[in-house]
Amino acid sequence: MSSAFLLSLDQGTTSTRAILFDARGAEVASLGEPLAQHYPRDGEVEHDALEIFSASVKVLRGVLGRAGVSPSQVAAIGITNQRETVVVWDRRTGEPVGRALVWQDRRTAPECEALRARGFETRVTALTGLLLDPYFSATKLAWILDSQPGLRARAEAGELLAGTMDTWVIWKLTGGAVHATDATNASRTLLFDIHAQDWSDELLDLFRVPRALLPRVLDCADDFGATLPEMLGGAIAIRGVAGDQQAALMGQGCLRPGEMKATYGTGCFMLLNTGETAPRSSSRLLTTVAARLGGRATYALEGSIFVAGAALQWINEGLGVEGGGAAVEALAQRARSGHGVILVPAFTGLGAPWWDPDARGALLGMTRDTGLAEIADAAFEAAAFQTRDLIEAMRLDAPAAFGPDAELRIDGGMSRSTWFCQKLSDLTRTPVGRAAYEETTALGAALFAGLGCGLYPDAATAAVARPSTKRMTPRTPGPDADAAYAVWLRSVSRIRSDS
Repeated sequence: MSSAFLLSLDQGTTSTRAILFDARGAEVASLGEPLAQHYPRDGEVEHDALEIFSASVKVLRGVLGRAGVSPSQVAAIGITNQRETVVVWDRRTGEPVGRALVWQDRRTAPECEALRARGFETRVTALTGLLLDPYFSATKLAWILDSQPGLRARAEAGELLAGTMDTWVIWKLTGGAVHATDATNASRTLLFDIHAQDWSDELLDLFRVPRALLPRVLDCADDFGATLPEMLGGAIAIRGVAGDQQAALMGQGCLRPGEMKATYGTGCFMLLNTGETAPRSSSRLLTTVAARLGGRATYALEGSIFVAGAALQWINEGLGVEGGGAAVEALAQRARSGHGVILVPAFTGLGAPWWDPDARGALLGMTRDTGLAEIADAAFEAAAFQTRDLIEAMRLDAPAAFGPDAELRIDGGMSRSTWFCQKLSDLTRTPVGRAAYEETTALGAALFAGLGCGLYPDAATAAVARPSTKRMTPRTPGPDADAAYAVWLRSVSRIRSDS
C-alpha cells in the first residue's frame, strides 16, 4: 500500500492544481497554474475551457516529473472541481461552442426570477434541494444554447455535449471515450433529482435542456475511464470525482451525520453531513449530495458565504493596505477593544441564509476614532458572524446534529490564522478544529480515487488519511458573543434590499 500514489487534480475558479499523495494521504509534490478570468459585462464571468484542459495536462505532467514518479506507479487519479461552472462542446471536434459560464455568473438572474414568479421554486427545491438562482448550471446551459443560431437544434440532434469542469476534463483526458460526472456535481445543476438519483425529465423540460447533452452520473468512487497514454506518458485510471466542497468534506473526514466543515477562501462554504436523510431546509439552506458510494447517496445541508477572504483582499486593494491577508490580520490585532464597527460585506449580495442578490455592503458603527485597524477587525468578524448565520440556520434544520461533541472543522486560507480561528470559535460559540493540512479538497478527491481503485477497502479506512486538527474552544462568555451577534443581525437588516 505504501508504494502506491494517488494523483489529484483540483480544478478551481482561479487556478488548476495537481497534487501527488502517497497512500497515507501525505503530500509528495504539487504544481499549480493560474486561470484567466473573463468579465465581458457587469455580472458576467467566463472561463476558457481549452485553457483549463491545457493547464490540467500541464500540472498533471509537471507534478509527476517534479516527484520523479512514473504513471505506472500511480494507482488512480481523483478529480475535484469548481462545481456549477458549465461548458458546451462539439461531440465530433471537441471544440467548445463558447466560453464556460462560471458559477459566479449572474446573467440568467431574470430567467430565474421569471420562473420564481410563476411559482416553480417550490417544486424545483423539492426535487433538487436547491433554489432558483443563476448560481446553478441549468439556466446557464439554456442561455448557451440560445446564444447562437442553430445550437439548440444541434443539441437536440445529439451533436453537442455539456458538462461541468470534471466532465469536460474527463472527456478530454480519455480522448472522448467517457462522458460522465459524479452525483455531487450533478446535484448542483438544478436538473438532477437528488431523491431518484437521476436526471429529471420534468426539470429538463422546465429549463429547456436536452437530455442528449448530459453525461452519465456515476458514484464518487467509480470507473471514469483512463487517460490516453500520450497525455501523461502512460495511461492512468480515473477512479474518483467530487465537487470541490464535497471533496473537502471527505478530506476533513466528515463521514458521519452531524460532522461539519467550512472552507474559507474568497467566500466560505459550510457543509453539514446529514447521512442518508435529505432534509428539507426551512432556513433557505441548500440540500445537496454529500457523496454517493456503492450506489448509496448521503446528503448534506450547505450554506454559502459570498465574501470571506475577499473582504481582506478589498482592504488590500481598495483601502491600500499592502501585504496580503497577513498584513490585514496584523492591522486588525491593533483595533480598539469594543470598537463597535460592523462590516457587512455584501459586495455581490448576501448568500445563505438570506439569498439577497440586491443587498449591498455597508460599514456601520463608525465614530471619529474609527481607523483602518477597526475596519480590518470588522472584516474578520464578518466572516465569523456569517458563519454563525449558517450554524444557527443548520441548528434549526438539523437540531440533532448539534450535540455536546459538535465541532466545526475548517480549512482554507483564513484558517492559517490562529487568531482568526479563536475569534471564529468565540463569536460562533462553537468549538473549531483547524486542519493541519490545508489542501483538504485535493486530498478528498485523492481519497475517493483510492476507494475507486481498491487502495482503501471502505470510506472509514480512507478517512484515516485525513489531517489532524488543532481544536479551539470558545473563550468569550456566551452573553457577550450573543450581544455582538445581535448587533450583526440588526446591521444585516439595515442593508437588506427588502428593508
